[in-house]
Amino acid sequence: MKERHHFAFILGFVGFVTSFGAHIVTVNLPVYAERVGMGLAMIGILIAIYDFAEIIAKPLFGFLADKTGMKRTMLLGIVFFTIASLLYLWINPHLLLLVRFLQGMGAAALSAVSLALIGVYYKENRGRAYGIYNAIKGAGYVVSPIIGGLLVVHSNFASIFIASAIIGGIAFLLSLALPDIKQEGVDLDDDDDISWKSLAGTFKDHTLLRWYAVIVVNMFFVGVLFGFLPVRIHDLGYSPLMTGILLSLTALSYLVVQPIAGRLADTANAVRTIQIGLLLSAISTILIPFVAGIALGITAIVAGIGIGIVWTNTDTIISRLSREGALGMTMGVAGSFKEFGDMVGPALIGFLSQAWGLTSGFVACGLLGLLSLGFIPGLHTSDRKKQSLQP
Repeated sequence: MKERHHFAFILGFVGFVTSFGAHIVTVNLPVYAERVGMGLAMIGILIAIYDFAEIIAKPLFGFLADKTGMKRTMLLGIVFFTIASLLYLWINPHLLLLVRFLQGMGAAALSAVSLALIGVYYKENRGRAYGIYNAIKGAGYVVSPIIGGLLVVHSNFASIFIASAIIGGIAFLLSLALPDIKQEGVDLDDDDDISWKSLAGTFKDHTLLRWYAVIVVNMFFVGVLFGFLPVRIHDLGYSPLMTGILLSLTALSYLVVQPIAGRLADTANAVRTIQIGLLLSAISTILIPFVAGIALGITAIVAGIGIGIVWTNTDTIISRLSREGALGMTMGVAGSFKEFGDMVGPALIGFLSQAWGLTSGFVACGLLGLLSLGFIPGLHTSDRKKQSLQP
């Protein structure tokens, strides 16, 4: 198949649907809770349920994509997400938990399959394509809080679901231009005979499991930066404006490095690049509770760069390690591990901080990242890996 650059941009926008849809609601949940009379515990559940739905659904939709067609499954996921978003307009506001779960199910399909399609459409410049994809998807984390806040202030809470549905509709129309995989001659039902047994086998692949563990650790760092960096900034007595500036700089550093990290995955040793990324994130996380002012800003930016490097390069490596005909399922499982880290990571760091203080929480998470480097050495031994990871 001839590689076309605009495929990565379209698929990146599909990924943008889920990041935008997740965070435009999350940042406005305090407003929702105040209006319907819910407590902080329910806010936590409403945040977690989206990730929980993705955890259980991503491998299933990845499996379905390998069996019935990737483009068809992705379009189905977009439609599912869009309808789930509009559902909030017609139901009791207290049923937001149901809406969030259904949104997460749709997001699982469109996110896992769009990620897998990068691996299908791009054989030679896959790392660069993943960099473009992740940069566009990650933009949802930057713009959704601003757009959501403006909508809630000038309209109402329900308007953010209309915005999510509009984004979903645009993604659906853009995705129609993508080539059908079966029409391009890709045989999704090859000799490997994709089955539920092979789905379980994906979890038993020791090489993949090590990279899945790295993904989970990377999501711990995401939880620290976007969940607990604001707590550190608040403890320092900085203004809300300064908090927003520091978080925006962190998010932008993560986004900007994605295409660069993708090119490194294509031209350099992806394993070594991931080691460097983890080291940057781990050391920066350990330093966060010990610095302030400009030094804190620089530390947060370096941590964001490390996260972005690991994110793109692990996507590239896992896609190359996938068995023929099982790419959708493999990337779906990888997506579930991302959601697992995103859901459990902040909770674990919060528990450590509650028990032993905020400084201990940051340091423990950073040390966990350093320990994760031990998962990577020794993965060079198999011929399959050598063929898959070298550019």
